[in-house]
Amino acid sequence: WPSIFSGLEIIANRTTFSHRDPGGSPSLFDLLVSLGRNHHATLSLADVHAELDYSPGAMVYIACRVLEHSVGPWINGERIVVA
Repeated sequence: WPSIFSGLEIIANRTTFSHRDPGGSPSLFDLLVSLGRNHHATLSLADVHAELDYSPGAMVYIACRVLEHSVGPWINGERIVVA
């Protein structure tokens, strides 16, 4: 289907180590959507020393090429992310 995004990634039940996305544009934001059931994940933004609630239904726009980000282990449930 047509999309304004240049790429789409689906991540299921995985932690993501701290990283920056080399393929992104430094001047544009990326949309991260957290889906699933009954999980309590946290999105960490190391560069700005922030931890955001990343529960099901959370939507976050960040410059993934600029900001170092990660999601560690979560408690319970299943986690799916569309990035």
